[in-house]
This record gives sequence, C-alpha cells and structure tokens, in this order.
Amino acid sequence: MPMLMILIASTRPGRVGLPVAEWFADRARSHGGFEVDLADLAQINLPMMDEPNHPRLRRYTHQHTREWSARVAAAAAFAFVMPEYNFGFNAPLKNAIDYLHQEWQHKPVGFVSYGGVSAGTRAVQMIKQVVTALKMVALPEAVSIPFVAQLLDEQRRLKPNEVMEQAATTVLDELQRWEAALRPLRGG
Repeated sequence: MPMLMILIASTRPGRVGLPVAEWFADRARSHGGFEVDLADLAQINLPMMDEPNHPRLRRYTHQHTREWSARVAAAAAFAFVMPEYNFGFNAPLKNAIDYLHQEWQHKPVGFVSYGGVSAGTRAVQMIKQVVTALKMVALPEAVSIPFVAQLLDEQRRLKPNEVMEQAATTVLDELQRWEAALRPLRGG
C-alpha cells in the first residue's frame, strides 16, 4: 500500500493541529487506501534551513536532513494539516518543504486547514504556489474547518461534523486516485 504522510504543520504549544491531525489520521487508516505516517514538525524539530548545498543536489550534510529526506521520499502522497497565520501558512511548514526538492516531486497533496472564520483557506491558497513549483499536484478538494476551537471536547479531541467527515473521504479518495495516476512519473 502507498504511504500517506499526514504532516502536522503547527509547532506551537497548545496547538489545535495535533487533535485535527489525529482525527484525519484515524479517517485515513479507516479509509484503507494508504499506510499512514503521522509526521509532526514539532517533534521532527528541523532547524531553520542549515544545509550548505542547494536541495536539488541532495548532498545533505546533516543527519536530520537525511532522515527527513528518507521519510518524505517514502511517502507517495501528502495531507498537510495546517493553520493560518496572518493570512498565510506558517514558517515551520515552509522550512520543512524547503529542506528538500526531488523528494516532493510527482506526488499529490491535500489540505486539512483550520482556523477562525476563514478556516485556513487563505493559507492553503498561498501554499499551492509553493507545492506546484515542486511538481506536486495540489488537490482542489480540501477539509476546511472554521471555528475549530468550538469543535474540541474537554480532552481536546476533535469532534467532527458531517461536512468534515464527507470532506475527509473526498480528499482521501482523490489522493488515492492522483497517487496512482502519478506513480509512473515517480518510476513506480
């Protein structure tokens, strides 16, 4: 089965991204189309770009970069679980993307965004420019969660509504279709 990396973009203490990602990872596992790698940028803890060589060269000097490279290369598809900061995506996500180049290519990416009234959709629109430059296929379908704090229970678990559940199924179905379609470009 292909690997779906669910990437938790937020690294802030008390972040909402973790319960959102845990819910989406459970949905992905029950979907059955992927193995799931839940990648938490707070735990991965990449320093701000510290490689001396351009990522296109894949001449990584640091162990953290080699490990990140192997993990991203193993994924066949991605779901970015992301907040919106000041109408854009956050710096740890951009940093994690910029560490690598070829490892992202010819893979689909879906978005699970959250926030207030905009549900993180402005951040998603901005990051689509970045992932497209890396030859990724950004899905138009998304899970967009407005007023996310209202959907957390006392234990900070996400209580999804029907719209979110349907959107998650749609994103996972599309990731599965696009992964299969792009596989020949990746040599698979």
